[in-house]
Amino acid sequence: MKQKYILIYLFVFSAFFACKSFDPVAYEPPTKPESVGVYTPNTELQKSILLAIGKVKGLESLEVDTDGNIYGGDKDGRIIRITLKGEIKPIAKTGGRPLGIQFDKLGNLIIADAYRGLLSLDKEGKITVLVSEYKGKPFKFTDDVDIASDGKIYFSDASVYEQKEYLYDLLEARPYGRVFVYDPKTKETELLADGLYFANGIALSKNEDYLLVNETYRYRITKLWLKGPKKGSKETVIENLPGFPDNITRNESGDFWVALFTVRNDRMDNMHPSPVVKRMISFLPKFLWPKPEPYGYALKMDGNGKVLMTLHDPGGEHLKEVTSVLEKKRQLYIGSLYNDRVGIYVLP
Repeated sequence: MKQKYILIYLFVFSAFFACKSFDPVAYEPPTKPESVGVYTPNTELQKSILLAIGKVKGLESLEVDTDGNIYGGDKDGRIIRITLKGEIKPIAKTGGRPLGIQFDKLGNLIIADAYRGLLSLDKEGKITVLVSEYKGKPFKFTDDVDIASDGKIYFSDASVYEQKEYLYDLLEARPYGRVFVYDPKTKETELLADGLYFANGIALSKNEDYLLVNETYRYRITKLWLKGPKKGSKETVIENLPGFPDNITRNESGDFWVALFTVRNDRMDNMHPSPVVKRMISFLPKFLWPKPEPYGYALKMDGNGKVLMTLHDPGGEHLKEVTSVLEKKRQLYIGSLYNDRVGIYVLP
């Protein structure tokens, strides 16, 4: 019994000093939407073809080249290529945690690395750091990228907490997220928006007049206007989502695919109004924190936030913890931050 109390004391002591600046605030989440209508659960994601089962480690975001090869970054910092023949080959190592990835027009793979910033991987396998700080302060959590037709690279810096500590951001409920744009021609970085609640996935509109940003811990997606009379302003395009929005991508028709990491957590929603409870939770070892329900979830919506369809895998035995959904030639390529596989869903 004495040993048990010593262990508890050590957990509390270490948690306190590991996160001394932790200062949670009250947040009243909206009542989650009912699982009816377009949100009615189905088993569509269970129809997905599974690749590389047990051979990859958390390909959080995916990209596909003109030959159909799949690319993603894993938890060991490697950039992985999966060929049409099923061959799996590491082609580079960033030294951090690669998340969002996308090819530019020159064939370079642009990478948002959570720890190293915005990177470029050329065809010879050389990695170049494009930008890793803003006004002398390093990015804490470089998360996702989208590249405009003029070559400018839009990217998100999700939080002031590093990737391994992102759950503190969830508990604290403060708007630490930011979105930037990097110009490869001038090598200048501009802050587009701050005050976002965990700025996660981003996607440009088809006309590139606005940018959508997933605010994961507010269950909403925000529109940042880049052109026109609303330039520089932001507005909510959809809120009170049924899960935690992660990455977002645009298809050729101009609609968007949103990856939902999991469904809403009632325990977490009930804790949010109380900073005291959340501070107490932060002192506990992480295995005692609220757990994400195993669930596969993706939704398609238009640029005005109208949900067009949803794809599910209740129980998440086939696909779970979905963090990216990329549409190419009527196929959805599905990645996950933690899962050991890649899914391909053929659209009807």
